[in-house]
Amino acid sequence: MLFMLIVKASKNSEAGNLPSSELMEAMTAYNEELVKAGVRVAAKGLHPSSNGLRVSFPVPGENPVISEGPITESNDLVAGFILIDVESREEAVKWALRMPDPQGHGEGQIELRQVFE
Repeated sequence: MLFMLIVKASKNSEAGNLPSSELMEAMTAYNEELVKAGVRVAAKGLHPSSNGLRVSFPVPGENPVISEGPITESNDLVAGFILIDVESREEAVKWALRMPDPQGHGEGQIELRQVFE
């Protein structure tokens, strides 16, 4: 079963601030555990929304609208993700609970979602 651990963006990640060296070490160790367990499929961090854009489809059948970043009206921005292949939802939850606070400063939030296969 594929699950995505979605790391939510924070003020720090949107400002382009890199995590502390301690958090980087903890995240590296966590990712190494995922690899050793044979469950990690992919893991990447994303640039801040100021480097991105949003494509929306406000009128069905008409052209999409492009909005350049930063994307300020949303609290649902993503800062990164880890894709894992596990045996059950319970195993995915266990891995999610083992992740260090991905943003530090008490700002971290992870969303766990099953991927359609």
